[in-house]
Amino acid sequence: MSIKFSGWEVFREKSRDLKPGQAPKSRRGYTMYHGTQASSATAIISSGFRPSAGGTLGAGVYCSRDINKAMGYGPVVLKLSVRVGKVKKINGQDRQMWTTWHQHGYDTAWLPNTFGLEEDCVWDPKRLTVVGIAQCTDPATQTSLETLIKKQPQGNQNTQKNAKCKVCGSQTELNHTIETCWECKAAICPFMDKHVCHKRG
Repeated sequence: MSIKFSGWEVFREKSRDLKPGQAPKSRRGYTMYHGTQASSATAIISSGFRPSAGGTLGAGVYCSRDINKAMGYGPVVLKLSVRVGKVKKINGQDRQMWTTWHQHGYDTAWLPNTFGLEEDCVWDPKRLTVVGIAQCTDPATQTSLETLIKKQPQGNQNTQKNAKCKVCGSQTELNHTIETCWECKAAICPFMDKHVCHKRG
């Protein structure tokens, strides 16, 4: 009996808009929201986020994939693109990790349920980019903020686009290690969605 197939095929969740109850996957990007005052929104768009000194999850920038959570913090809700990095799920069993997660090598803390709404805390403000205004109680203010977002050069939007892996084609924060296929000796990346060895006669 001979094996005629060698390689792999995987199915990957590519959505940036997971429901709030779904766990964010490490090393991926998601749409999140941050509620604030109009004056603070202007400063954030122009100069970037200033991490809070403390809070439920310690120091960092607070945001949520649930817009209802963000709406409770101000009349302006910023729409963000967030590179979560390495994610720590926070639960009630390990209270010490609630504020020390970054010291253990995590970039983002995810609290699944705070009064029914999820909460995220991102350590490095450069991981967040303001991409739009999701909610604003004053139309004139919203127009002004959206104009300000469009005027921002790419370099000032708090994050650079990730480089693309030359083999698998996906955007990545870290360089992927290129290896040699054990069967056909082709250059492969462990993060490829699919690799099928060419038939060898």
